[in-house]
Amino acid sequence: MSASTKISVDHIDEYLASGDIIDVRSPGEFAEDFIPGAVNHPVLDNDERAAVGTVNKQQSPFEAKRMGAALVIKNIGDMIATHFSTKPKDWSPLIYCWRGGKRSGVTAYLLREIGYNAVQLDGGYKAFRGRVNAELETLPTKFRYVTLCGCTGTGKTALLWALSIAGAQIIDLEGLANHRGSLLGATDTPQPSQKRFDTLLWNALRALDPARPVFVESESKKIGLVQMPESMRVAMKSGDCAWIDVPLEARVAHIRREYANFVADPHALVDKLEPLKPLRGAKLLGEWRAQAEAKDIDALFASLMVDHYDPLYTAAIKSNYANLGAAETVRLEHVSATALDQAARVLRKRFDIAL
Repeated sequence: MSASTKISVDHIDEYLASGDIIDVRSPGEFAEDFIPGAVNHPVLDNDERAAVGTVNKQQSPFEAKRMGAALVIKNIGDMIATHFSTKPKDWSPLIYCWRGGKRSGVTAYLLREIGYNAVQLDGGYKAFRGRVNAELETLPTKFRYVTLCGCTGTGKTALLWALSIAGAQIIDLEGLANHRGSLLGATDTPQPSQKRFDTLLWNALRALDPARPVFVESESKKIGLVQMPESMRVAMKSGDCAWIDVPLEARVAHIRREYANFVADPHALVDKLEPLKPLRGAKLLGEWRAQAEAKDIDALFASLMVDHYDPLYTAAIKSNYANLGAAETVRLEHVSATALDQAARVLRKRFDIAL
């Protein structure tokens, strides 16, 4: 590791590989986003940071600094006595805060005084965020994408992971976004912030080989509340496509497995469909509600796909992917592990030069 006391964000890759990165920002700042591999050891917790800010505003910067210094020194002392007590003498962590200022500077200084080769990130997280933003303008364009297209329930995400198991390169955009990409796509846990999504995507792309194709699932510009970079959306549009064709009955069976919560509570499903009323009309919404009342889940899912998602998706996919007409068609009779494995082999043989 470097013997310097500061390094620029352009030279942190060795630390990204080692994972020796300490984020000394507050837990609230860390929750929004952090450098991959970083561990949060805040020198001021959320309440302490707020209290120092209040003193700065209501009394004076001097009083705020005096209060903050006492808290910071105490918290760093606790870190050294607990979290860092077993670190070897040659430990070389990268320390950062918001702008590479006092919080990370004091922490790095005290660790160096002990004998560790602690390095401070010049510019802090703000500089890292700048690097991510800049590289996401060009990094996605270095890859050739094969986009998995197909109507709702065709198992595109499952096929994506079957491809990964088979040795192909993938980017699971919905996984990174923690959202299935539709009105019903929210999970039980919150989506990442836009900053966090950007960092996750940036880090995933950095690990890929530009000489090989990258399989992705077709997505709109927004995935729930987060948005993919325009550079990636444009690169995906100009890449190859594979069309996944699955019979409606098998699609319904797959959706039943994927959305077991709505199978158990069909009324909750119909409540979520209420925003579609202006688009699909009161009559169709009434039919869906009647199917929910009768617990005719298969009919409800089938209608939802045929009468709403299929026409919507087909129109969007035709306008977004220039090479859809030349797409490789892969037909699955069932969305099963065996069928997905076979489809992954077909797609790798067709597109992946590493075979």
